[in-house]
Amino acid sequence: MEGTLTTDSVSDSDFLKEFYIPNYILVPDSKSDSTPPPQLPQCPVLVFINSKSGGQLGADLLKTYSALLNENQVFDLGKEAPDVVLRRIYLNLEKLKSNDEFAAKIQEKLRIIVAGGDGTAGWLLGVVCDLKLSHPLPIATMPLGTGNNLPFAFGWGKKNPGTDVQAVMAFMKKVKNAKEMKIDNWHILMRMRAPKEGSCDPIAPLELPHSLHAVHRVSPTDELNMEGYITFRGGFWNYFSMGMDAQVSYAFHSERKLHPEKFKNQLINQSTYAKLGCTQGWFLASLYHPSSRNIAHLATVKIMKKTGQWEKLHVPNSIRSIVCLNLPSFSGGLNPWGTPNSNKRRDVSFICPLAYLL
Repeated sequence: MEGTLTTDSVSDSDFLKEFYIPNYILVPDSKSDSTPPPQLPQCPVLVFINSKSGGQLGADLLKTYSALLNENQVFDLGKEAPDVVLRRIYLNLEKLKSNDEFAAKIQEKLRIIVAGGDGTAGWLLGVVCDLKLSHPLPIATMPLGTGNNLPFAFGWGKKNPGTDVQAVMAFMKKVKNAKEMKIDNWHILMRMRAPKEGSCDPIAPLELPHSLHAVHRVSPTDELNMEGYITFRGGFWNYFSMGMDAQVSYAFHSERKLHPEKFKNQLINQSTYAKLGCTQGWFLASLYHPSSRNIAHLATVKIMKKTGQWEKLHVPNSIRSIVCLNLPSFSGGLNPWGTPNSNKRRDVSFICPLAYLL
């Protein structure tokens, strides 16, 4: 029966208890399930799933995880934002832990599983970073997108996983045994000249992807504000690009939003991405793109070497794209550093965001 869990043995049931979180932790002022279970879970997890990722896989994963765990610890990112969920749970934990040792231990051991693409993983990383927790929540990334560069870099694989009980439990076993690893969080400032006439906004309001949730326009009173310019600030974890690569990514994002029915699996998505790269002139840039669209003619790029000290980056006139990498690969698996040694073992690791690196 759909949505019903049947375990093969008592050991499976015992294993799932290692991840289970009772309702009174998850739902403030919950009347039911208010007595802590006798067994403290060694790996309590909150599961966030982008139901729109991976075609139908996201929706199927929601059903499987909800059947295996407490349905209140599994969240559909299409219905509830992670910052709202985490603030609610942490406020409840802070209220409970002074008189509840079980709640205190749950908070200490809490982990996150996020199923989605790089953008979804970046969204969770940003939210956890913004919470400014004394011990950032470790995040396990379940690959469910097109490129899956973040999951691959941390040993979780690159292919979309299965959604059946066995596949999900196999992933949870990896989560239980994974180690923690820090990831840098890079800070970006973007300034655009304000028009001398007309609207104060040079462009229509942007609908930013969730991975850039922290990107926002600074207020006139912010110390980063500069007269004559409109300033945005934000951060990234996987990679940041400008120029042709960003143009292809934006075209892919727009096409997927307009025609989600065309993006049903990873192979089709990657094929579409490659076709868009061709239509945007990625492979024959000198023929399709005039030099006036090169980076040097469109933007000034500066790097902060020390706090407050910006150094201008020399960009040759022929450069059409700049990619700032925080991972070994980008754009669906393109690795500019060469192919790593296949014999080298890749351990799975939780991602723990660091503070902004300026």
